[in-house]
Amino acid sequence: MSNIPAIGFAAYSGTGKTTLLEKLVALLKADGLRVAVIKHDSHGFQMDREGKDTWRFGQAGADMTLISSPYQVAVIEYRPRSFEENLTMIHDVDLILVEGYKQEEIPRIGICRKATGKGLPGSPEDYVALVTDDEDLAASTAVPCFGLDDAENIARFVKDIAGL
Repeated sequence: MSNIPAIGFAAYSGTGKTTLLEKLVALLKADGLRVAVIKHDSHGFQMDREGKDTWRFGQAGADMTLISSPYQVAVIEYRPRSFEENLTMIHDVDLILVEGYKQEEIPRIGICRKATGKGLPGSPEDYVALVTDDEDLAASTAVPCFGLDDAENIARFVKDIAGL
C-alpha cells in the first residue's frame, strides 16, 4: 500500500461528496499541499469518445493506452484494478482523497444530508468524523461532526489525521 496518507469520503449518491471534495482540494492546495483524488464509479464510465485515437486503440485490443500533451497525461487500462493497485499509481503528492470505496481500510469521513433521507452507509462509529446537517445524528455519536458547509474546519481535520 502507498505511504501517502489516504482519507476516504463515503456517502450515498446525491449527498454532496463531490462538492465537498472540490472545496477541500481548493483549500488544501491553498495551504501548499499536493493533492490527488481517487473516485470509485460502480456504474462504469467512458473516458474515451468513439472514433478518437485512444478509443480506436482500445477497440483494436490494446491492454493500456497512454495519451500525453504538454499539460496533462491520461492512462486508460482495459481491466479491473483493485484499490491497492490504484493507490500505487498515485505519486508525488502529499495527500490522497478518496471518493467512494466504502469498504476499504482507510480512515473515512461519512457524509449525511438529512434531505436525502438516506442516512449514512454504515454506523457512525465506522468513521473518523461525520459531515452532516442532521442534528440528531450529530448529538447521538461521539465521532467529531462538522456542518455540510464547514469545509475549512474539515480541511484542518483532514490535515491533522493525515499528519500534515
